[in-house]
Amino acid sequence: MPTFLRVVADGVLLSVKLQPRASANGIGDALGSELRIKVTAPPVDAAANEALVKLLAQQLHCPRNRVDLVRGHTSRHKTIKLHGLAAEEVLKSLGKG
Repeated sequence: MPTFLRVVADGVLLSVKLQPRASANGIGDALGSELRIKVTAPPVDAAANEALVKLLAQQLHCPRNRVDLVRGHTSRHKTIKLHGLAAEEVLKSLGKG
């Protein structure tokens, strides 16, 4: 199990290092205990956070409300809770499994 993913009772926690204002949206490689994710949105008025949540929901083929930003609203280091998803399917959908 990669260190950026932690299994909890009702889903998984994903540790992310977000890079706003990137040239394209994308999910990169793990960097230490975080998964690098790039979004084109600027870090203004939660635009980058919203872009991150939408990107993860698309990648994981799940509704937007199953992806929840639980920590790091104003930081590049974020914790995302993925409700009702198994670690194996998350890794597979992110291309890491």
